[in-house]
Amino acid sequence: MEIDCSNFRIRSYHPADGVDLVRYANNPRVAEHLRDRFPHPYTHEDAAEWLDLAMRQDPETNFAIASDEELIGTIGLRLGEDVYRHSAEIGYWLGEPFWGRGIVSRAVDALAGWGFEHFGLLRVFAYVFSENPASMRVLEKAGFELEATMRQAVVKNGQVMDQMLFVRLIR
Repeated sequence: MEIDCSNFRIRSYHPADGVDLVRYANNPRVAEHLRDRFPHPYTHEDAAEWLDLAMRQDPETNFAIASDEELIGTIGLRLGEDVYRHSAEIGYWLGEPFWGRGIVSRAVDALAGWGFEHFGLLRVFAYVFSENPASMRVLEKAGFELEATMRQAVVKNGQVMDQMLFVRLIR
């Protein structure tokens, strides 16, 4: 799969992406706003496991955000099941050198649109820790709206936080 987003693209993973995954994912500033299952430190073994999983997916739902030269982040959909089969959670991270350029907002917008079309989704949603206003702005720029605040919903690094639920409905 490939979606052209002008100065970057969303594409299927390649086996050679492991080096870039480690380079950009092994950063505590990236890990601090992700679920605990995202490893830190992020090792070559972690990258190899992720690439093996992602490249075997059927249907493919996890992708690289890439420049012409390298992987710079990741984005994916977690498809709902059963009564949630027309919903998907979107998740993403971007390497710190690329923050503040509008890349993730455009990637989220593009992948949500692709998900609506490709999987017949009615709803794409994202959870954001209350301590992550940058990610909230990303989602708002991509057409998502705050639907709920879940109070004291997460514990990250020993800190109890609210979690915000953002949603974009099919247009």
